[in-house]
Amino acid sequence: MKYPANIEEVLLLKPDYLGFIFYEQSKRYIADLSPEFLSALSSVKKVGVFVNDSTDRIRAAKNSYNLQAIQLHGNENPAFVKTLKDLNVPIIKAFGISQDFDWQQLDAYEALVDFFLFDTKSQGYGGTGQLFDWSLIEQYKLEKPFFLSGGLGPENIASALSLNDPRLYALDVNSKFEESPGLKDLTLLRSIFSSSRC
Repeated sequence: MKYPANIEEVLLLKPDYLGFIFYEQSKRYIADLSPEFLSALSSVKKVGVFVNDSTDRIRAAKNSYNLQAIQLHGNENPAFVKTLKDLNVPIIKAFGISQDFDWQQLDAYEALVDFFLFDTKSQGYGGTGQLFDWSLIEQYKLEKPFFLSGGLGPENIASALSLNDPRLYALDVNSKFEESPGLKDLTLLRSIFSSSRC
């Protein structure tokens, strides 16, 4: 998200998390969003999304924007993740899932992250609007909870919520609930929030 008025409207729906992308090549890059505005938001957990960024920039953004979680959406290795542990906020590590995904690579991250995020594998770093085959998650053998991302829309939210996996922690909705990149469609979001609350 990157537009203050839209952010305030979405907050009325009481989401658990809002994501803010710090990757300059993304169409949803926060750009001129004020650190003061973001820091003042207290009714939601603010997630900073970073792609192959430096520890210094992540630390600075965490402090300036008062982020409550860090999502690493690039090729960050376990050693890099370990350098961020002293930030004392949850760390979410994203992975693009495909038929040939090596699930064993997650073992090295298990003790370093608080959540995994499973997205659709792409040439870039997310944002495809495409589903991956959710049956592949059956190959995931760790107990670490995960966010489900990639192509979630009004037509498949019910199916996602019905996945019989106690490790499924949250649904990450994005492009299919937008009017344009970074601008959420309030009508579509309202259509799912009442039905998705436990």
